[in-house]
Amino acid sequence: MSIVSISRTSPETVVSDYQKLMNLAQYKKTVSPDVKTILKLNLSWTLFYPSCSTPPWELEGVLKTLQDDDFQDVVAVENQTVVTHPWKGAYFNKWLPLLKKYQREFQPLTDVEWTVYEPKSEMMVMDEIFGQVLVPEMFYGNNVIHFPTVKTHGHTTTTGSMKNAFGGLIPKYRHHAHKKIHEVLVDLLAIQQEIHPGIFTVMDGSVCGNGAGPRTMDPVIGNLILASGDSVAVDALAAKIMGFDPLKIDYIKMAHDKGLGMGDVDQLEIVGMDEQEIKNLNLKFQVSKSPVIKWDQRLRKKTMNIKWLHHLLFNSPIFKTFIFASGFYHDRLWYPTTGKKNINEFKKTEWGHMFDEYEYGKFPEFKEVKEWNPY
Repeated sequence: MSIVSISRTSPETVVSDYQKLMNLAQYKKTVSPDVKTILKLNLSWTLFYPSCSTPPWELEGVLKTLQDDDFQDVVAVENQTVVTHPWKGAYFNKWLPLLKKYQREFQPLTDVEWTVYEPKSEMMVMDEIFGQVLVPEMFYGNNVIHFPTVKTHGHTTTTGSMKNAFGGLIPKYRHHAHKKIHEVLVDLLAIQQEIHPGIFTVMDGSVCGNGAGPRTMDPVIGNLILASGDSVAVDALAAKIMGFDPLKIDYIKMAHDKGLGMGDVDQLEIVGMDEQEIKNLNLKFQVSKSPVIKWDQRLRKKTMNIKWLHHLLFNSPIFKTFIFASGFYHDRLWYPTTGKKNINEFKKTEWGHMFDEYEYGKFPEFKEVKEWNPY
């Protein structure tokens, strides 16, 4: 039976709460200190926005736990997208001073070797969309710990452990997966289970995101954290807490049906919180879509059967106009107005005060990350 641990938390106790949470989920049965452990962080926005990316206390909680349990070989990674920059995101989200404190390296996946992988499992759509599967060479034979947050997503209803792999196993042109995103997430979980000896997830719900995820959401104080060695199970419980039926979310249902994890919350072993309290948890979240996601979905759907037009829009330099539009809307319009207002309100909360207590550190010196071909 799949175990998911869940706990109430607070700014005063969150770091030690993560340690208890991971042990409740029996994380050392999933990830062994005998091989490298990859911390797959979540950067949904280069800029800081509450509930958007991995918060510093989540990272610190895991780093301290691994240090106390004598994990020697640990590296934190994140990829680049057409709208995020790993080094700048690591700075604005305050990861770098923590990694330095615990003597761990930060490695952008743009700068590592990627190799072609032949999946043993039958792929649903990866061959159709990408032609081949590319995997960072450093992933083979090593553990991975995922760091998602509890939030909604305009493409997938919710996002969590399975979606976090999206940023680790597909290079920058991953936007092509949006047309069959649920199937892609299931394929990626199957690949993970082939290449990693252990997959573990910690999910931060101290501050959750409701609405037009994965970036332009309304931050909601949740005071919750979750962990599991079953990616499907932790995503299912998080979806239930957000107010959704997990088995009505395609990627969870497909992964459950294929035996890649347990998506039925009633069949989980949930530890760390009273059963009745868990049943009463319902954040009543609603999914909405930003203009960027609305137009992306609309254009992809309307041009799907017009191959020359679809190719022109999404596989040629014309796509740069979409990248520019997304960056302009998010960084130049939404963030300085609605985003800044929400951040100011967040800064008045206990979690906002805690974020301010963490240091940015010195702005990193870095070689410019490899320029992925987005077409």
